[in-house]
Amino acid sequence: MNRPREIPYRDSLLADGTVYRVYADTDDGDDDGDFRRGRQEWRRRDGGKVRWRDNHGASGTDELLGDRIIKRVHEDGRVTYGRDIGYGRTVWGQGETVMVNRSSFGGRVGALVGGLGLATLAVTAAHFPPESLTPEEEEELRQRQEAAQSSSGGDSGGDSGAGYADTGDWDSDDGDGWNDDDFG
Repeated sequence: MNRPREIPYRDSLLADGTVYRVYADTDDGDDDGDFRRGRQEWRRRDGGKVRWRDNHGASGTDELLGDRIIKRVHEDGRVTYGRDIGYGRTVWGQGETVMVNRSSFGGRVGALVGGLGLATLAVTAAHFPPESLTPEEEEELRQRQEAAQSSSGGDSGGDSGAGYADTGDWDSDDGDGWNDDDFG
């Protein structure tokens, strides 16, 4: 069992419908829960993807592929994968990092799990996202995601294609078009 680095984050819905995300990671290497000094992202929906940019000059897109796999494409072309493991937690890499949502429904449950010291304790190799996928494998995951949404009557996240309809953990959309984590 792996004990990854836990990075809490909080989301705030802005008046223009975008999301402001702040992480409790700092450049000093101390993840002390200080949201005031952490990395910041601005996120907006664009069809089935979420476009993001941060305060360090990085940008890219996140896409929910299916089987709870998230594909992050950086502006420079690098691709990384994450996996939503429920309760406001997303594993990135081979278990090195777990992002923990500390905002709204999923975040409250994630905060409770984290407060009990269990947020990252239960991360196993079965939770790891793939290191890489072929275009064919990505397309197969997209089709599975689409089929899961169709069979469950769609998602509550508007046009996002990311309602996590098969899990129940994330369908707490308040009509604003954003789910609790919007792709980890």
